[in-house]
Amino acid sequence: MGGTPNTHPSFDPDAFYLYDLGMVVLDEPMAMEEYGVLPELDQLDALKPSRHTTFTTVGYGLQASYPDQSANPDKAARVRMVAHPHLVQINNGYVGDYAFTTSANANTGGQCSGDSGGPVFLGDSNVIAGVVSYGKNGNCAGQGGVYRVDRADDLDWIATFTG
Repeated sequence: MGGTPNTHPSFDPDAFYLYDLGMVVLDEPMAMEEYGVLPELDQLDALKPSRHTTFTTVGYGLQASYPDQSANPDKAARVRMVAHPHLVQINNGYVGDYAFTTSANANTGGQCSGDSGGPVFLGDSNVIAGVVSYGKNGNCAGQGGVYRVDRADDLDWIATFTG
């Protein structure tokens, strides 16, 4: 199955974190039992950083990363995985109003290298809160950045494809 990739019209690779959003329009419809749904406008503004504010991240990323990958070959395998990171930062000077950070290591259930572009669902729902954007640490420790999709420009752009 093929498709056409599209990037957010304001995407700039020199400031990728500002509009780090893309969409693939498939050549043919794909039937599924359940689909992800978009969040309501500004829905994530109500969230507070806490170990109890969690997400479901889906990706093909590493399970952990070490300076010497050859010492831990099993950790480098890229397999379909699910992580349950918690919210670390949102709506502040570091992430602005366009992103949030989550826990990003195996011990706390966060995303890792290779998960970029994958969906981040709100809690255990099918609401797409954002997409994995970046990691702050090459060893998949600390925090990872998520580009949020509950802003008007993102919802409007997505609507040009979905109706």
